[in-house]
Order: sequence, then C-alpha cells, then structure tokens
Amino acid sequence: MNDRKQIPEVSIVIPCYNEEMNIGPVVKEIIEVMGDRAEVVVVDDGSTDDTVPIAEKAGARVVRHAYNIGNGAAWKTGIRAAHGKNIVIMDGDGQHDPQDLPRLLEGLGTFHMVVGARTSKSDTDLHRDVANRIFNTFATYLAKKKIEDLTSGFRAIRGRLAKQFAYLLPNTFSSPSTITLATIRAGYSVNYEPIEVRRRKGKSKIRPLRDAIRFFLIMLKISTLFSPLRVFLPISGLFLALGLGYYGYTYFTSLRFTNMSALLITNGVLTFLLGLVSEQIAQLRLDRSEEHHLNDD
Repeated sequence: MNDRKQIPEVSIVIPCYNEEMNIGPVVKEIIEVMGDRAEVVVVDDGSTDDTVPIAEKAGARVVRHAYNIGNGAAWKTGIRAAHGKNIVIMDGDGQHDPQDLPRLLEGLGTFHMVVGARTSKSDTDLHRDVANRIFNTFATYLAKKKIEDLTSGFRAIRGRLAKQFAYLLPNTFSSPSTITLATIRAGYSVNYEPIEVRRRKGKSKIRPLRDAIRFFLIMLKISTLFSPLRVFLPISGLFLALGLGYYGYTYFTSLRFTNMSALLITNGVLTFLLGLVSEQIAQLRLDRSEEHHLNDD
C-alpha cells in the first residue's frame, strides 16, 4: 500500500545529449511548476560534458546510456523508467516552457495524448517552419485526421499507452511522428494545445539538409508502417491510368495492345495487391502492441 502512495502522478521525461548549459534551469523550473506531483527523469544519451551531475544536482533522477544511441532510444528508456500514471516528454534544451505543463496534463482527462503544437509566435527558424508544414500535410493525409504539429517533442500521454507503443519507436529521430501516427491508427484520441517555443541556448544538433533527407525517408517508412494503402493506392492508380491511357492511344492510332500497356497495367495490379498485404501486416503490428500491453498488465 505504501508503494502505491509513492507512485508519482506524472513523470517528466527529458532526453538529453550534452545539455550542460540548459538542463539545470529546465529541471529547476519544472520542479517549481509541478512540485511533488511529478518526478523528473533525465535520460542522458552518452553525454561527454557535465549534463549528468548538473541534472542530479537540480533534482532529477538520471538514467544513463553507456554511449550515444539516439534521441529515440532515450525516449524509450525514459518511458520504460517512468513510474507516473501519465508521462510528459519534453526537450532539455530550454525551448519548451514548463509553465505549459498543467495545460497539457489537463487535457489527458479527455484525450489519450496531448501534443504541444508550436504557434507562429514561436521563436523558430523559417526553414524548420516550412519543413514542418510539409510533414504535417503529409501526415494529415496518412492519418485522415488534422495533424497540427507532427514533430513536436513536447507532449503528454497516458503512461500505459506510452509503454504500449514504446517498442515501435526508432532509436534515432522521428519518435514524435511514430507515436502520433501509432496512437491515431490504433483508435486513440489526440489533441493539440498551442504553445510558444523559445529559442534554445547553444548550438542545435540538427543539420537542415542532412536531417531533412533523413526525415523524408523516415516519413516513407512510417507511412508504410501505419498506413501503407494510403501510399500504395495512389501509385497503383497512376500505373493503371498510364497503362489504360497508353492502351487507348495505341488502339486508336494503330489498333494495337502493346507490351508497355500490359507492363503498366500489371504493375498497377501488383502494387495494389502489395498494398493490401502491407495493410494487413500493419494491422498485425498494432494488434501485437495490444498483446504486449495486456501481457505487461
């Protein structure tokens, strides 16, 4: 009975890598806002600076990786180490305002996950804003639901649900995207709470060109993981339209059905069938996550 009383209401998970300039003030501000309602779990992803002692001194419980694995791996470690009924994930670079925590957590009374959606007042770079709009549009198409901020690293989620989907998260970036689409695809509710993001102190670890290409490839992987038919169906339709169109052209010009028409139509049919199989596999993965969840209980 005493152990139950000691379970915190909320676990604030902060993935960190070389954030000695920022982590101390972030942890202290969180504790000022949340008091004894929350535990602060800092996941150190193999930092080579003084991130760990500074975080511990500020009042956080630190979980360490022996070496740098990736932001997504830190997410998974933090989710698994969290004791709270609800989990909040936020960055340790000072961009997210701890004053927004109560608003995000309040929404968990109705929704399964509440995401901090960056507004136009946020102090962010133009190229990131443009990229986020593109990703949000693509994700909205995949999810068939309005996605206001796919890549936001500031979100509150019910603890059991976070642990259910933890195994799906990649070790590198795109954990926010993955858990958002997994939650929606599994039939859980997601809401967006507007926030203003502050400019981080120190140098960003994101390289625009390299990470944009990598993130685009990750988005393709995520789309085939959660909504494959939404990708395969347009491609199949394009092949079929080209095949039938070319057949119509050759029929009226030379009364022929060419090999190219046959190839295009065949590719269209095969792509559609591949999409159907992929859709079944995607559903089996989500069913497996439900089984993991039930077994853990």
